[in-house]
Amino acid sequence: MGEDGSVTSAPQRPDGPTPTPRLIATDLDGTLLRDDKSVSLRTVAALAAAEEAGIEVFFVTGRPARWMDVVSDHVHGHGLAICANGAAVVDLHAGREFVQVRALPRATALTVVETLRAAAPGTSFAVEMTTGINYEPLYPPFFQDPGAHVATAEKLLEEEADDTAAPVLKLLAHHAELAPDEFLALARSAAGAYAAITRSSPTALLEISGLGVSKASTLELCCAERGISPAEVVAFGDMPNDVEMLRWAGTSYAMGNAHPDVIAAASGRTVANNEDGVAVVIERILAERTAHQR
Repeated sequence: MGEDGSVTSAPQRPDGPTPTPRLIATDLDGTLLRDDKSVSLRTVAALAAAEEAGIEVFFVTGRPARWMDVVSDHVHGHGLAICANGAAVVDLHAGREFVQVRALPRATALTVVETLRAAAPGTSFAVEMTTGINYEPLYPPFFQDPGAHVATAEKLLEEEADDTAAPVLKLLAHHAELAPDEFLALARSAAGAYAAITRSSPTALLEISGLGVSKASTLELCCAERGISPAEVVAFGDMPNDVEMLRWAGTSYAMGNAHPDVIAAASGRTVANNEDGVAVVIERILAERTAHQR
């Protein structure tokens, strides 16, 4: 980032100039949203201008579908969002209907629970399903989900474990004493062979999905359906759960407030979320596009 707060880019990747983007993929919390969870008027205008110019916008988030009200009013064209770190594709125009689900097998989730209990005693768990979230007694309560069922993870995962059971989107693991990155490294070492493990919270809260499920892999599937190549995608993010997506996209930006791993993964950097860093880049993309058309 320049001294004047302008956007700076890392050296151009060896595959040559980036073509005009066809899709913008942006994380929400810490990226598109300001810290108060609002979308600024400048960002709303930038998103609308991008879609008016024929560039699709995908919201790609760790949030569950039921927490997408923060951006539902700002969805234009396609209306699709990638939620739960790639475990679900949701149509925000159709009452947050699940278009695609990439579930975490319950048997795998139970193996991860057993493994992390042994590797990091004191870990508590929550289970995010298509029907909502349930959690253990010691897990920090979700005040946005007052109807959650409280029980051990083993019971939550084993009950109704038949063909009619709601798919598990992700497992959440919390530790009250370990540092966030320390917990992530420990969990990946102990259970990374069973599932995809990442984090997006400033606390020691891990998000665990099916093996191979990530924002990047689901975005890749959605882009392939549209004939969009990685080189035609511009991505934005700020936390470790964005790293794979930023590496996959032809052009990617770490926010000014981003985690060090995100800065290392991205091809460029913009200003912080509270300074409308996504809008800054979109405005520049559209200005360059207009200049080239003259």
